[in-house]
This record gives sequence, C-alpha cells and structure tokens, in this order.
Amino acid sequence: MKKELEPRPNIQQAVPFFRVANVTESVRFYVDGLGGEVLHHWTVDNKLRWCWIKLGDAALMLQQQPQVDGDYGQLNETRGAGVSISFQCRDALALYRVFRERGLNPRRPFVGNGMWITSLADPDGYQLEFESFTDVAEDTLFDDELSE
Repeated sequence: MKKELEPRPNIQQAVPFFRVANVTESVRFYVDGLGGEVLHHWTVDNKLRWCWIKLGDAALMLQQQPQVDGDYGQLNETRGAGVSISFQCRDALALYRVFRERGLNPRRPFVGNGMWITSLADPDGYQLEFESFTDVAEDTLFDDELSE
C-alpha cells in the first residue's frame, strides 16, 4: 500500500490589505514617508487603483475605495479604527529619526514588552507600529537630546 504524501504548507506570508480614500496620497505616505517601494500595481484609465508596497522584508497592499455615487473617497468615519500593524525592525529608533527627517510625526519611542516602540497613523487612520528588541528598562522614554 502506497503512503499518501502529506501536503506541504502552501501559505507564504500574510499581507495587510488597506482600502483607502486616496490611493495616491497613501502611496506618497508609504513610499516618500516610510521609504517603501511599489512592486506591483493596477491602473484603470491611467489612474492607480491598487498596489503592493514592499517595506524592507514586509509588505502591504493599498486599494482605492470603490466609487460610490461618483465619489471614490467615501469611507465610513471609523476607517482604520482598531487596526494596527506591528513591523518588527532591527532598529526602531533609527526609523523614528528617519521618519522625522521626512516630515512625519511619529510617536516618541518608549520601551514596552522589551522593545523600543514608535508609531504613527497613515492617512486613513491605520496605526503602524515599529518595534525592535532592547535590554533598556520597561517604560523608558526615548530622549532625543541624549541620542545625538
């Protein structure tokens, strides 16, 4: 009797998919602000509607909210509510500095759960957290002036 082969796991990664009010504005935030790269995209009538953005070893997808009554931007008032993505990084403090240099307003880093954590919201209110492990004491706040 032939032994049946066990199926190999086919799942490779989970990629957050955000429906956004203005895909052009969101791409600008993720590419110019966070340093991402658009790897794949879909356009309709020469207008971007969907894209896959690479952020280091992570990725996410953005799609223009479908048109409703002639308006693409009508999302409900709670878009982004309750959604956060935690990006595990080599150095969250370095990203905090880069984001500030690019004109973004990330939250002042603090230590929680043994990690430096800084965060910011994208244009649609999705909360993005950037974390890196540390031996620094819990609840320590990052001091910009001492780090120069």
